[in-house]
Amino acid sequence: MSTTTQSTWKAYVENELSTVTPILDALGYTLEHDQPHLSGERHLMQAVTTEHGRKLILVGHRKSDGLRVIIKATRDTAGIRELAHEQKARTLLHSIHFAYQAFQSPSILYFGTRDGFTIVVTEFIEQACTFLERPLKEQFAFALSAFKAQESAHATTYTHVQEISRVVAPIDSSGYHTLFADFVSNIRAAKVAPELIETLEAALGVLSRHATTIDRYGNFLVHVDFVPHNIRIRDGAIYLLDHSSIRFGNKYEGWARFINFMVLYNPPLADALIEYVRLNRGEEEVLALKLMRVFRLGEILWYYTRTLNSVEGNLKLLNAARVRFWAEVLVSVLNDSALPSSVREAYIQERDQLRSDDEKKRQIGLH
Repeated sequence: MSTTTQSTWKAYVENELSTVTPILDALGYTLEHDQPHLSGERHLMQAVTTEHGRKLILVGHRKSDGLRVIIKATRDTAGIRELAHEQKARTLLHSIHFAYQAFQSPSILYFGTRDGFTIVVTEFIEQACTFLERPLKEQFAFALSAFKAQESAHATTYTHVQEISRVVAPIDSSGYHTLFADFVSNIRAAKVAPELIETLEAALGVLSRHATTIDRYGNFLVHVDFVPHNIRIRDGAIYLLDHSSIRFGNKYEGWARFINFMVLYNPPLADALIEYVRLNRGEEEVLALKLMRVFRLGEILWYYTRTLNSVEGNLKLLNAARVRFWAEVLVSVLNDSALPSSVREAYIQERDQLRSDDEKKRQIGLH
Protein backbone atom coordinates (compact mmCIF):
# COMPACT_ATOMS: atom_id res chain seq x y z
CA MET A 1 0.00 0.00 0.00
CA SER A 2 1.22 3.46 -0.81
CA THR A 3 2.68 5.05 2.30
CA THR A 4 2.65 8.46 0.60
CA THR A 5 -0.96 8.65 -0.55
CA GLN A 6 -2.31 6.84 2.48
CA SER A 7 -0.40 8.90 5.04
CA THR A 8 -1.24 12.14 3.23
CA TRP A 9 -4.92 11.24 3.19
CA LYS A 10 -4.86 10.18 6.85
CA ALA A 11 -3.27 13.46 7.89
CA TYR A 12 -5.79 15.41 5.80
CA VAL A 13 -8.73 13.56 7.34
CA GLU A 14 -7.48 13.98 10.91
CA ASN A 15 -6.84 17.70 10.46
CA GLU A 16 -10.08 18.46 8.66
CA LEU A 17 -12.21 16.36 11.01
CA SER A 18 -10.82 18.06 14.09
CA THR A 19 -11.63 21.44 12.57
CA VAL A 20 -15.02 20.75 11.02
CA THR A 21 -16.54 18.68 13.87
CA PRO A 22 -17.24 21.67 16.17
CA ILE A 23 -18.59 23.60 13.18
CA LEU A 24 -21.04 20.78 12.45
CA ASP A 25 -21.94 20.59 16.12
CA ALA A 26 -22.84 24.28 16.07
CA LEU A 27 -24.99 23.64 13.00
CA GLY A 28 -26.82 20.90 14.89
CA TYR A 29 -25.18 17.73 13.56
CA THR A 30 -23.18 14.95 15.17
CA LEU A 31 -21.01 12.35 13.45
CA GLU A 32 -21.20 8.59 13.65
CA HIS A 33 -18.18 6.70 14.96
CA ASP A 34 -17.69 4.63 11.80
CA GLN A 35 -17.05 6.68 8.68
CA PRO A 36 -16.91 4.29 5.68
CA HIS A 37 -16.27 7.05 3.15
CA LEU A 38 -12.95 7.94 4.78
CA SER A 39 -11.40 4.48 4.92
CA GLY A 40 -10.16 1.74 2.61
CA GLU A 41 -9.13 2.89 -0.85
CA ARG A 42 -10.70 6.30 -0.45
CA HIS A 43 -7.21 7.77 -0.15
CA LEU A 44 -6.38 6.42 -3.60
CA MET A 45 -9.45 7.98 -5.21
CA GLN A 46 -8.55 11.33 -3.71
CA ALA A 47 -4.94 11.03 -4.85
CA VAL A 48 -5.86 10.05 -8.41
CA THR A 49 -8.73 12.47 -8.96
CA THR A 50 -7.09 15.58 -7.59
CA GLU A 51 -8.83 17.70 -10.26
CA HIS A 52 -12.04 17.22 -8.30
CA GLY A 53 -10.51 18.40 -5.07
CA ARG A 54 -10.45 16.86 -1.62
CA LYS A 55 -13.48 16.66 0.59
CA LEU A 56 -14.85 14.76 3.53
CA ILE A 57 -17.96 12.65 3.03
CA LEU A 58 -19.39 11.94 6.44
CA VAL A 59 -22.32 10.09 7.98
CA GLY A 60 -24.05 11.80 10.87
CA HIS A 61 -27.31 12.71 12.58
CA ARG A 62 -29.35 15.83 13.08
CA LYS A 63 -29.36 16.47 16.81
CA SER A 64 -32.91 17.80 16.94
CA ASP A 65 -34.56 14.57 15.83
CA GLY A 66 -31.88 11.97 15.15
CA LEU A 67 -32.39 12.05 11.37
CA ARG A 68 -29.50 10.32 9.63
CA VAL A 69 -27.64 12.55 7.18
CA ILE A 70 -24.79 12.68 4.70
CA ILE A 71 -22.39 15.60 5.08
CA LYS A 72 -19.94 16.81 2.45
CA ALA A 73 -17.40 19.32 3.73
CA THR A 74 -14.35 20.91 2.15
CA ARG A 75 -12.19 24.00 2.25
CA ASP A 76 -10.09 22.83 -0.71
CA THR A 77 -10.49 25.23 -3.64
CA ALA A 78 -11.19 22.50 -6.19
CA GLY A 79 -13.44 20.71 -3.70
CA ILE A 80 -15.49 23.87 -3.14
CA ARG A 81 -15.81 24.28 -6.89
CA GLU A 82 -17.02 20.68 -7.21
CA LEU A 83 -19.69 21.08 -4.54
CA ALA A 84 -20.89 24.30 -6.16
CA HIS A 85 -21.07 22.56 -9.53
CA GLU A 86 -22.99 19.67 -8.01
CA GLN A 87 -25.58 22.10 -6.62
CA LYS A 88 -25.96 23.76 -10.02
CA ALA A 89 -26.33 20.39 -11.73
CA ARG A 90 -28.94 19.35 -9.19
CA THR A 91 -30.90 22.55 -9.80
CA LEU A 92 -30.68 22.02 -13.56
CA LEU A 93 -31.86 18.46 -13.22
CA HIS A 94 -34.98 19.52 -11.39
CA SER A 95 -35.76 22.54 -13.54
CA ILE A 96 -35.17 21.57 -17.17
CA HIS A 97 -38.55 22.10 -18.75
CA PHE A 98 -38.05 19.56 -21.53
CA ALA A 99 -37.60 16.59 -19.17
CA TYR A 100 -40.76 14.51 -18.92
CA GLN A 101 -40.02 12.55 -15.78
CA ALA A 102 -39.00 13.71 -12.34
CA PHE A 103 -35.70 12.69 -10.82
CA GLN A 104 -35.61 12.04 -7.11
CA SER A 105 -32.84 13.49 -4.95
CA PRO A 106 -32.16 13.51 -1.21
CA SER A 107 -33.49 16.61 0.52
CA ILE A 108 -30.90 19.33 1.15
CA LEU A 109 -30.92 20.27 4.83
CA TYR A 110 -28.05 22.75 4.72
CA PHE A 111 -25.85 24.33 2.08
CA GLY A 112 -23.51 27.12 3.05
CA THR A 113 -20.08 28.28 4.16
CA ARG A 114 -18.82 28.30 7.72
CA ASP A 115 -15.27 29.27 8.78
CA GLY A 116 -13.88 28.58 5.32
CA PHE A 117 -15.67 25.25 4.86
CA THR A 118 -18.32 24.72 2.21
CA ILE A 119 -20.77 22.27 3.76
CA VAL A 120 -23.66 20.37 2.22
CA VAL A 121 -25.97 18.29 4.41
CA THR A 122 -28.52 15.99 2.81
CA GLU A 123 -30.97 13.44 4.09
CA PHE A 124 -29.63 9.89 4.23
CA ILE A 125 -31.88 7.76 2.02
CA GLU A 126 -32.63 4.56 3.87
CA GLN A 127 -33.42 1.51 1.76
CA ALA A 128 -34.73 -1.93 2.61
CA CYS A 129 -31.86 -3.66 0.81
CA THR A 130 -29.01 -2.85 -1.55
CA PHE A 131 -29.53 -2.86 -5.29
CA LEU A 132 -27.69 -6.14 -5.85
CA GLU A 133 -29.63 -7.87 -3.07
CA ARG A 134 -32.83 -7.41 -5.07
CA PRO A 135 -34.13 -10.11 -7.44
CA LEU A 136 -32.74 -9.87 -10.96
CA LYS A 137 -36.16 -8.94 -12.35
CA GLU A 138 -36.37 -5.94 -10.00
CA GLN A 139 -32.83 -4.86 -10.77
CA PHE A 140 -33.60 -4.92 -14.48
CA ALA A 141 -36.85 -2.96 -14.06
CA PHE A 142 -35.25 -0.27 -11.88
CA ALA A 143 -32.23 0.10 -14.16
CA LEU A 144 -34.36 0.34 -17.30
CA SER A 145 -36.68 2.91 -15.75
CA ALA A 146 -33.69 4.98 -14.69
CA PHE A 147 -32.19 4.97 -18.17
CA LYS A 148 -35.53 5.85 -19.74
CA ALA A 149 -35.90 8.72 -17.27
CA GLN A 150 -32.50 10.05 -18.32
CA GLU A 151 -33.42 9.69 -21.99
CA SER A 152 -36.57 11.72 -21.47
CA ALA A 153 -34.33 14.77 -21.12
CA HIS A 154 -33.12 15.34 -24.67
CA ALA A 155 -31.73 18.67 -25.80
CA THR A 156 -33.29 19.02 -29.25
CA THR A 157 -33.08 22.76 -29.86
CA TYR A 158 -30.47 25.49 -29.72
CA THR A 159 -32.31 26.97 -26.71
CA HIS A 160 -32.03 23.67 -24.85
CA VAL A 161 -28.31 23.43 -25.51
CA GLN A 162 -27.82 27.03 -24.36
CA GLU A 163 -29.71 26.29 -21.16
CA ILE A 164 -27.60 23.21 -20.47
CA SER A 165 -24.29 24.83 -21.36
CA ARG A 166 -24.64 27.34 -18.54
CA VAL A 167 -24.06 24.42 -16.14
CA VAL A 168 -22.52 21.50 -18.05
CA ALA A 169 -20.71 21.46 -21.39
CA PRO A 170 -22.34 18.97 -23.78
CA ILE A 171 -19.93 16.39 -25.19
CA ASP A 172 -20.06 15.08 -28.77
CA SER A 173 -18.10 12.52 -30.80
CA SER A 174 -15.14 14.88 -31.05
CA GLY A 175 -15.03 15.27 -27.30
CA TYR A 176 -15.26 11.54 -26.68
CA HIS A 177 -12.51 10.93 -29.23
CA THR A 178 -10.24 13.57 -27.68
CA LEU A 179 -10.69 12.18 -24.18
CA PHE A 180 -10.04 8.62 -25.32
CA ALA A 181 -6.95 9.71 -27.25
CA ASP A 182 -5.72 11.28 -24.02
CA PHE A 183 -6.26 7.98 -22.20
CA VAL A 184 -4.13 6.21 -24.80
CA SER A 185 -1.42 8.86 -24.72
CA ASN A 186 -1.30 8.91 -20.93
CA ILE A 187 -1.17 5.13 -20.61
CA ARG A 188 1.64 5.02 -23.17
CA ALA A 189 3.57 7.71 -21.27
CA ALA A 190 3.10 5.88 -17.95
CA LYS A 191 5.11 2.93 -19.34
CA VAL A 192 3.54 0.47 -16.94
CA ALA A 193 1.15 -1.38 -19.26
CA PRO A 194 2.64 -1.44 -22.78
CA GLU A 195 0.56 -4.50 -23.68
CA LEU A 196 -2.53 -2.28 -23.57
CA ILE A 197 -1.52 0.14 -26.30
CA GLU A 198 -2.40 -1.96 -29.36
CA THR A 199 -5.87 -2.72 -28.02
CA LEU A 200 -6.47 0.91 -27.06
CA GLU A 201 -5.37 2.17 -30.47
CA ALA A 202 -7.77 -0.28 -32.11
CA ALA A 203 -10.52 1.01 -29.81
CA LEU A 204 -9.69 4.61 -30.72
CA GLY A 205 -10.05 3.69 -34.38
CA VAL A 206 -13.50 2.21 -33.72
CA LEU A 207 -14.65 5.42 -32.01
CA SER A 208 -13.30 7.49 -34.89
CA ARG A 209 -14.98 5.43 -37.61
CA HIS A 210 -18.36 5.63 -35.93
CA ALA A 211 -18.42 9.31 -34.94
CA THR A 212 -21.72 9.78 -36.80
CA THR A 213 -23.40 7.10 -34.70
CA ILE A 214 -22.14 8.69 -31.49
CA ASP A 215 -23.57 12.06 -32.49
CA ARG A 216 -26.87 10.64 -33.70
CA TYR A 217 -27.67 9.71 -30.10
CA GLY A 218 -26.15 12.78 -28.51
CA ASN A 219 -27.48 15.64 -26.37
CA PHE A 220 -29.15 13.38 -23.84
CA LEU A 221 -29.03 13.68 -20.08
CA VAL A 222 -26.60 11.09 -18.72
CA HIS A 223 -25.30 10.23 -15.29
CA VAL A 224 -21.74 9.21 -16.08
CA ASP A 225 -21.24 7.32 -12.82
CA PHE A 226 -24.58 5.55 -12.68
CA VAL A 227 -23.75 2.54 -10.50
CA PRO A 228 -25.44 1.08 -7.39
CA HIS A 229 -23.38 2.99 -4.82
CA ASN A 230 -24.54 6.27 -6.36
CA ILE A 231 -28.24 5.45 -6.18
CA ARG A 232 -30.69 4.33 -3.52
CA ILE A 233 -34.22 3.01 -3.84
CA ARG A 234 -36.96 4.00 -1.42
CA ASP A 235 -40.70 3.42 -1.86
CA GLY A 236 -40.17 2.38 -5.45
CA ALA A 237 -38.34 5.61 -6.37
CA ILE A 238 -34.71 5.89 -7.47
CA TYR A 239 -32.68 8.61 -5.76
CA LEU A 240 -29.54 9.98 -7.40
CA LEU A 241 -26.84 10.62 -4.80
CA ASP A 242 -24.12 12.20 -6.92
CA HIS A 243 -25.17 15.10 -9.11
CA SER A 244 -21.61 16.08 -9.99
CA SER A 245 -21.60 13.19 -12.49
CA ILE A 246 -24.41 14.60 -14.64
CA ARG A 247 -23.73 15.82 -18.14
CA PHE A 248 -25.28 15.84 -21.61
CA GLY A 249 -23.79 13.41 -24.09
CA ASN A 250 -24.52 10.15 -25.84
CA LYS A 251 -27.59 8.56 -24.31
CA TYR A 252 -25.79 5.23 -23.85
CA GLU A 253 -22.93 6.57 -21.74
CA GLY A 254 -24.87 5.93 -18.54
CA TRP A 255 -25.93 2.51 -19.80
CA ALA A 256 -22.29 1.75 -20.63
CA ARG A 257 -20.94 2.61 -17.17
CA PHE A 258 -23.66 0.53 -15.54
CA ILE A 259 -23.27 -2.49 -17.85
CA ASN A 260 -19.48 -2.50 -17.53
CA PHE A 261 -19.94 -2.50 -13.75
CA MET A 262 -22.39 -5.38 -13.95
CA VAL A 263 -20.04 -7.46 -16.09
CA LEU A 264 -18.12 -7.82 -12.83
CA TYR A 265 -20.86 -7.70 -10.21
CA ASN A 266 -23.89 -9.26 -11.95
CA PRO A 267 -23.29 -10.59 -15.50
CA PRO A 268 -26.90 -11.77 -16.05
CA LEU A 269 -28.11 -8.18 -15.57
CA ALA A 270 -25.52 -6.87 -18.02
CA ASP A 271 -26.60 -9.49 -20.55
CA ALA A 272 -30.28 -8.69 -20.05
CA LEU A 273 -29.78 -4.96 -20.68
CA ILE A 274 -27.70 -5.58 -23.80
CA GLU A 275 -30.34 -7.98 -25.07
CA TYR A 276 -33.06 -5.41 -24.41
CA VAL A 277 -31.29 -2.90 -26.64
CA ARG A 278 -30.75 -5.52 -29.33
CA LEU A 279 -34.38 -6.63 -29.37
CA ASN A 280 -36.05 -3.24 -28.99
CA ARG A 281 -33.81 -0.58 -30.48
CA GLY A 282 -32.03 -1.94 -33.53
CA GLU A 283 -28.46 -2.54 -34.62
CA GLU A 284 -27.33 1.08 -34.73
CA GLU A 285 -28.24 1.62 -31.08
CA VAL A 286 -26.51 -1.65 -30.22
CA LEU A 287 -23.45 -0.11 -31.86
CA ALA A 288 -23.91 3.15 -29.95
CA LEU A 289 -23.96 1.20 -26.68
CA LYS A 290 -20.82 -0.67 -27.72
CA LEU A 291 -19.02 2.58 -28.53
CA MET A 292 -19.85 4.05 -25.16
CA ARG A 293 -18.75 0.87 -23.39
CA VAL A 294 -15.43 1.14 -25.22
CA PHE A 295 -15.07 4.78 -24.16
CA ARG A 296 -15.81 4.07 -20.49
CA LEU A 297 -13.45 1.09 -20.44
CA GLY A 298 -10.65 3.33 -21.70
CA GLU A 299 -11.39 5.68 -18.84
CA ILE A 300 -11.25 3.01 -16.14
CA LEU A 301 -8.06 1.57 -17.63
CA TRP A 302 -6.42 4.98 -17.37
CA TYR A 303 -7.75 5.44 -13.84
CA TYR A 304 -6.00 2.31 -12.58
CA THR A 305 -2.93 2.59 -14.80
CA ARG A 306 -2.18 6.06 -13.48
CA THR A 307 -1.92 4.67 -9.93
CA LEU A 308 0.72 2.04 -10.63
CA ASN A 309 3.70 4.34 -10.26
CA SER A 310 2.51 5.72 -6.92
CA VAL A 311 1.36 2.63 -4.99
CA GLU A 312 3.13 -0.43 -3.68
CA GLY A 313 2.53 -3.76 -2.00
CA ASN A 314 -0.83 -5.48 -2.32
CA LEU A 315 -2.54 -2.38 -3.68
CA LYS A 316 -0.07 -2.21 -6.57
CA LEU A 317 -0.68 -5.89 -7.32
CA LEU A 318 -4.42 -5.35 -7.06
CA ASN A 319 -4.49 -2.38 -9.41
CA ALA A 320 -2.33 -4.24 -11.91
CA ALA A 321 -4.87 -7.07 -11.76
CA ARG A 322 -7.64 -4.53 -12.32
CA VAL A 323 -5.86 -3.24 -15.41
CA ARG A 324 -5.56 -6.77 -16.79
CA PHE A 325 -9.21 -7.55 -16.05
CA TRP A 326 -10.66 -4.44 -17.65
CA ALA A 327 -8.36 -4.91 -20.63
CA GLU A 328 -9.91 -8.36 -21.09
CA VAL A 329 -13.37 -6.79 -20.90
CA LEU A 330 -12.38 -4.23 -23.54
CA VAL A 331 -11.16 -6.98 -25.88
CA SER A 332 -14.44 -8.85 -25.45
CA VAL A 333 -16.47 -5.72 -26.25
CA LEU A 334 -14.39 -4.92 -29.32
CA ASN A 335 -14.81 -8.51 -30.53
CA ASP A 336 -18.55 -8.62 -29.72
CA SER A 337 -17.93 -11.68 -27.59
CA ALA A 338 -18.81 -12.69 -24.05
CA LEU A 339 -16.20 -12.35 -21.35
CA PRO A 340 -15.19 -15.88 -20.29
CA SER A 341 -16.53 -16.60 -16.82
CA SER A 342 -13.12 -18.00 -15.88
CA VAL A 343 -11.57 -14.52 -16.39
CA ARG A 344 -14.09 -12.92 -14.07
CA GLU A 345 -13.82 -15.63 -11.42
CA ALA A 346 -10.03 -15.56 -11.41
CA TYR A 347 -10.02 -11.79 -11.02
CA ILE A 348 -12.53 -11.83 -8.15
CA GLN A 349 -10.45 -14.42 -6.32
CA GLU A 350 -7.29 -12.36 -6.77
CA ARG A 351 -9.06 -9.12 -5.81
CA ASP A 352 -10.46 -10.59 -2.61
CA GLN A 353 -7.04 -11.88 -1.59
CA LEU A 354 -5.37 -8.51 -2.16
CA ARG A 355 -7.98 -6.11 -0.77
CA SER A 356 -7.22 -4.63 2.62
CA ASP A 357 -9.52 -5.37 5.56
CA ASP A 358 -10.55 -1.70 5.66
CA GLU A 359 -11.53 -1.78 2.00
CA LYS A 360 -13.52 -5.00 2.44
CA LYS A 361 -15.39 -3.34 5.29
CA ARG A 362 -15.97 -0.19 3.23
CA GLN A 363 -17.48 -2.21 0.41
CA ILE A 364 -20.15 -3.77 2.62
CA GLY A 365 -23.53 -2.36 1.71
CA LEU A 366 -22.28 -0.09 -1.06
CA HIS A 367 -23.93 -2.03 -3.87
